[in-house]
Amino acid sequence: MNIFLIRHAISEANLDKSVHGKVADHAIKLANPLGIEQAQNAGMFLNGYFNINFPNEKARMWVSPYTRTRETASEIITKTEPYILDVRENIHLVEQQYGLFDGISDPSILLEIQQQHPNEWNYYQKQKKFEGKFWARMPLGESQFDVCLRVQQCFGTFQRDLQKHNIENIIIVAHGLSIRAFIMSWMHYPVEWFNNEENPNNCSIRLLQDNVDKGYIFEGFDKHKYKE
Repeated sequence: MNIFLIRHAISEANLDKSVHGKVADHAIKLANPLGIEQAQNAGMFLNGYFNINFPNEKARMWVSPYTRTRETASEIITKTEPYILDVRENIHLVEQQYGLFDGISDPSILLEIQQQHPNEWNYYQKQKKFEGKFWARMPLGESQFDVCLRVQQCFGTFQRDLQKHNIENIIIVAHGLSIRAFIMSWMHYPVEWFNNEENPNNCSIRLLQDNVDKGYIFEGFDKHKYKE
């Protein structure tokens, strides 16, 4: 099985963190026109990769149901349509749920959360210090550990795609943290790998081929170039 993991293109919130305080995470859109251009470039690369390596094969695309991943998938398909068998959504691929701390990427909202929920904030900071960030659960949300457990729930679906329907190529469009969780769980990497691994660049493509991590076959677009 070939699994292509693609992070969504640059979003409005990647350029302006205050968006997190105005729009629900699942509804955040791509930053146009830059996000559309990134997704189409990833699609062109993927089309060329299939032309060379799998010219007679097709792929099933699985997408997180967030707006920015849906939009990314739609733009990728415009450049790879001949190789796409169909597109399906899986809720297990969504971004980490931040619970009470939703919107904390914006410093002004972070201060507001500390003021409005001091007990929960202090407890979370204590968890991070004592247990580590991977294990610390967001109040009313998820820990990174929880995301790993959740992502694993879609593995059986991909195995059935292969065993029952002979689908050997899977394209997954998801989020930085959920992609890291996927790679860690699929490859049986240790927690230390997850802690040391940065989120992928926007629209980067990482290939897991026959249970071998081939790394990034398309580097995507440097996330450090934009205002965080």
